Amino acid sequence: MQDFTYIQRKLPYAKPFLFVDSLHHVDENGVEGSYTFPEDSFFYQGHFKQGPVTPGVILTEVMAQIGVVCLGIFLLDQTLTDAIGIAMTSTQIDFYKPVFPAETVMVRSTKEYFRFQKLRCKVEMLNSRGELVCRGTISGMMKPNNHA
Repeated sequence: MQDFTYIQRKLPYAKPFLFVDSLHHVDENGVEGSYTFPEDSFFYQGHFKQGPVTPGVILTEVMAQIGVVCLGIFLLDQTLTDAIGIAMTSTQIDFYKPVFPAETVMVRSTKEYFRFQKLRCKVEMLNSRGELVCRGTISGMMKPNNHA
């Protein structure tokens, strides 16, 4: 298995808003990675009173971080040392199953295009039973920050 930790080190996120535990596969056409939701995550408080469920906006963020940002770092340059500028430009996600505390999810992303610094990917999230949790498309703008 290839080591993709260099991509994870370049992510512009930190706990508690870092949603990438491991990357299993990355190439010029897509990425696959996973994340486990800690039971004490801040967003479970009050969502919902009868039992915590991971908010859809957090599921979308997990798919964006693994499926778009990690792939974008790979595509920009594997030896990129400067920070990168990132902005989400659009999402269209359909949700099918809930995700509960302590669940591990797998994100798979397939590049639709990367041109003019815009990356658009088809993304899907599966739970640990292999069931489809959500899927859709996410687009973002990515470029190296030039400080020269």
